[in-house]
Amino acid sequence: MSKLLNDAVAELSKLPGVGKRTAMRLAIHLLRTDKEEVAIFSETITRFRNEIKYCVHCNNLSDGDICPICADSSRDRGTVCVVENIKDVISIENSQQYKGLYHVLGGIISPMQGIGPSDLKIDLLADNISRGGIKEVIMALSTSVEGETTAFYICRKLSEFKDLKITTLARGIGFGDELEYADELTIGHAIHNRKTI
Repeated sequence: MSKLLNDAVAELSKLPGVGKRTAMRLAIHLLRTDKEEVAIFSETITRFRNEIKYCVHCNNLSDGDICPICADSSRDRGTVCVVENIKDVISIENSQQYKGLYHVLGGIISPMQGIGPSDLKIDLLADNISRGGIKEVIMALSTSVEGETTAFYICRKLSEFKDLKITTLARGIGFGDELEYADELTIGHAIHNRKTI
């Protein structure tokens, strides 16, 4: 097999969720694609990687200094939703239920992976709150041990802001889930977070 093809497959298979077979299909597809289209594709990826910026307010991806969400004057500036990464922003935005601002941490505390509080954008969050105007911080982090640890650390860090309301996303039984298949912790959260109907 061609060394160039092997190299292309090796690079493509480094992408998350892309195994050797899929990488081979992608490489063959690129080989059959018009050279100009492949040039546009590779230029777009290179430009994305080299020119993308992070919003100075929320650490979300941006083409400039401020992301479109922070620049949108119609957003609720009194509420900030704290998320682990940009994918979480996209998921919440796709729900079309949240109209506040975000704060992207850039990860969660994970000693096993060598990620500590100083590796995250927690100080930027505290700085934004200290400027005033933020009334509520919503913790929208994973329910893993690392996510809970990160939320606990942030809550402690933000405890100096006495009038700040800190909330978390409701947790419990998912829509369409069978109760018998839910674990005890999920059922406990569901009972604790119950609401009147």
